[in-house]
Amino acid sequence: MPTSFSTLLLFGCLTGITTVLFGFGGGFITVPVVYGFLTVTARSGADAMHVAVATSAAVMVVNATVAALAHRRQGRLRRDYVWPLAVFITIGATAGSFAATLIGGTALRLLFGAYLVVTIADSLVRKGFLSVAHQTCPKPLGRGTTTFGGIGIGLVAAVLGVGGSVMTVPLLRRKGLPMAEATAMANPLSVPVAVAATLVYALAPTAPVGTGQFGYVDLTAGAALLIGSLPAIAVTRRVTSRVPDRVHSAAYIVLLMIVLIVMVAVGV
Repeated sequence: MPTSFSTLLLFGCLTGITTVLFGFGGGFITVPVVYGFLTVTARSGADAMHVAVATSAAVMVVNATVAALAHRRQGRLRRDYVWPLAVFITIGATAGSFAATLIGGTALRLLFGAYLVVTIADSLVRKGFLSVAHQTCPKPLGRGTTTFGGIGIGLVAAVLGVGGSVMTVPLLRRKGLPMAEATAMANPLSVPVAVAATLVYALAPTAPVGTGQFGYVDLTAGAALLIGSLPAIAVTRRVTSRVPDRVHSAAYIVLLMIVLIVMVAVGV
C-alpha cells in the first residue's frame, strides 16, 4: 500500500503538469493510474473502471479550477470561446455521467481506448492541429458548434472521465488559436464536465459501499493525486509560455500515444 500511494503521488505530479500544459485536468493520466491502483490493492472488483473514471472527475474539479484561475490571471482566457460553450458542455456532461453509470466496465475501457485512437488519428491526419497560421482575429465558434458540439463534448468527456480537452483543444486550434491559449481554455471548459460527473458518480445508487469511498469516488486515491498535482500546477504555469507552439502541439499527441500504449500494456 505505501508503494502504491507513493506511485499515486508521483503520477499526481504528472497530472498537474499535463493539466497546465495540455488542459487535460488529469483524465488521461488518472483513469489508467487509478484503475491500476485499485487492481493492485484488490479493491472495487468489477467496478474498478467506474471508480477510476469517478475519481478522475473529482480530481479534475480541483485541478482544472486551479489551472483556470492561474491562466485567467495571466490573461490567456478569451470569454467568447468559453461562454456559452461551457453551458452546453454542462448539459452534455450531465447526460453522459448518468449514461456512464449504466455502461459495463469492459465496455467503458474499450470506449476509452477507442477515443484515444480516434483523437490521435484526427490530430495527425487533419490539417490545423500540428501547425496553425496564427491569426490576429481567430475565427469565432459557430452557433451549431457551440450548441451541438458543446453537448457532444460534454457527453463523451463525462462518460470517459477525461474533461473534454482532447476535443476542445483541436477545435480551438483549428479556429486559429495558438497552443498556449487553446490548452489554457480547455481548463475552464473541463470544470463543468468534472463537476457534473463527480456529483452523479458520488450520488449514484449503484455505487459500491466501501471505506474511503464517496459513491464511486475513491477518496484515498484522489487525495494522493491532488497532493502531487497542486504543487506541480504552481510550478508548471510559470514555464508554459516558453514552450514553442509546434513543440507544444507535437508533445500533446505524443503524450496521448504514451497513454494508449500504457493502457494496452496493463490491460485497461
